[in-house]
Amino acid sequence: MERVLEPQSNEIMSGAAVVPPRNIRRTVRWIGVGLAVVFVTIAALMWHADSPPTPFDPVALNVERAKARGQSVVIGQTLTQTNIELVRTLLDKRGGYLSNDILPPGVLMDNMPNWEFGVLVQVRDLSRFLRGEFSKSQTQSTEDRDLAEAEPHFAFSNDRWLLPSSESEYRAGIERTEAYLVRLADEDQLDAQFFARSDNLALYLGEVERRLGNLSKRLSESVARDEQDLSLSRDANASQSTPTPTERHRQTPWNGIDDVFYEARGASYAQVHILKAIDHDFARILEDKNARITLQQVIRELEAAQEPVHSPLILNGSPYGFFANHSLVLANYISRANASIRDLRVMLERG
Repeated sequence: MERVLEPQSNEIMSGAAVVPPRNIRRTVRWIGVGLAVVFVTIAALMWHADSPPTPFDPVALNVERAKARGQSVVIGQTLTQTNIELVRTLLDKRGGYLSNDILPPGVLMDNMPNWEFGVLVQVRDLSRFLRGEFSKSQTQSTEDRDLAEAEPHFAFSNDRWLLPSSESEYRAGIERTEAYLVRLADEDQLDAQFFARSDNLALYLGEVERRLGNLSKRLSESVARDEQDLSLSRDANASQSTPTPTERHRQTPWNGIDDVFYEARGASYAQVHILKAIDHDFARILEDKNARITLQQVIRELEAAQEPVHSPLILNGSPYGFFANHSLVLANYISRANASIRDLRVMLERG
């Protein structure tokens, strides 16, 4: 009689190993569990890093830091310390600095990196004015050596992760600005000065006005609009290099609306602190010009722009539609602040 061989599912067949179905199911299950854990971890890290930092009191912070150095508080310290603290906030907030991340969760996020860029632009502007205006008595005066070194560090690219990284450059800028800050309160270091004058403050506020005006316009373009080209409207003899249409259609792309929104939120966050520091360091100038109440109104408008967003998405409803348009709401606060800054600058320039 012939012997009948029973099939053996767990044996070698045709020279190849056959994996039992239950082992395949177990492997797939563990892979699924691993992917779920990775997904939940990344989502938790994104949630943790997506909250803006808590505001700080520029005046109280400067008093605390000056006391820790064993120095008295002098004019210009509060504004300079505020600029340093804004950079530290970018680097040391929850989740750290995200704009140059190439791995999750930072690479998957765009709201907080845009917020960081909004703060960074204000830091760069103030650093430039500290170097070129506030620390110099006249146009042809010698610039402060530490501030001259600090400004290029803050102007470094915001998304570089290779050496030198953005973080290392910004920390180097902090070190040079702190060196100026220490010399500022040292009575033996007469070459470190801060000049609180109406003319240099008016120049700085002019830069703030341009920045906020640009943000307000970009926010308002969240809805489609046709507008006239007013580039040459103020001068009958004016000309430009390349002709442009007399009417333009403008609208922010749908995937860029939240980017502009969070950049404006970051800029507002930085300006609230900078203007509070200005209110302290330029108090005598502002009181003399009867302009302090106007500055405080600007601060209130920008603080209102920092109110929490309770919607999980930045909505882009029509101006009079059923759903909100968060960009237009923020543009309203920034436009009101910008108008008050223009009034404030006029007060300072009247003499």
